[in-house]
Amino acid sequence: MDIATIIGLALATVAIIGGIVTSGSLVIFIDVPSILVVGVGLVGVTFIRWPIEVIQKVTQFALKALLFTPSDPQKTIAEVGTLAETARRESVFALEKVPIEDEFLKKAMLLAADNRPPEVISQILQLEIDAMEERHKVGINVMDGIGESGPAMGMIGTLMGLVIMLQNLSDPSSIGPAMAVALLTTFYGAIIANVFAIPISSKMSIRSNIEITKMNIIIAGTLGIVAGENPRLIKEKLNSFLPPNLREEEDVGEGG
Repeated sequence: MDIATIIGLALATVAIIGGIVTSGSLVIFIDVPSILVVGVGLVGVTFIRWPIEVIQKVTQFALKALLFTPSDPQKTIAEVGTLAETARRESVFALEKVPIEDEFLKKAMLLAADNRPPEVISQILQLEIDAMEERHKVGINVMDGIGESGPAMGMIGTLMGLVIMLQNLSDPSSIGPAMAVALLTTFYGAIIANVFAIPISSKMSIRSNIEITKMNIIIAGTLGIVAGENPRLIKEKLNSFLPPNLREEEDVGEGG
């Protein structure tokens, strides 16, 4: 579970609700016409923009920002190094019997154990990365779309409220409700976009890049194993994927 996302959502919610409660009443920020325009309108626009099979996964996309378990590149490098040592000590065919939890790493080792040519291994694994990246892009684009449509529906509600207000200037009692619709729809749209959709889209993009990096580490390590390179040399190559500070820590740890 991603603690940073939970903390961020909690702090943003407390900031908004706290600001409302300490300066007025929460009730005045609840307006049914505004909720209908932004909430139902946003759902409708999302249905228009995306096919039903994508819409069915919207909740799944959003939960990825909360339930994603980040991969540890250092752990991946260490595991690949251990597998390289096994292949060097026994044979590359022994990799087929090694228990591996990560599905992508397991597939890579099975391809290596099958004695596939390096270019074939690279092509197959790269196709896996490309397919995963496309799936992630769909989720990111859905969240970006919601982030765009939320404020747009808020603006539509604002224009509706202004039209109602201008048509009833002679009736002072109607100006207040019309102005409430005009302002609260913008408020709701801004919250949907800036507190939920856009931050979640950004988090999903970061998580996707981390996953792609891990998979590229596995590909590079697998090709090194197939080429019969020294396990230590393979780990040194894979350390290039790490930020310099993590590489230095690992080097110090090995030296100690």
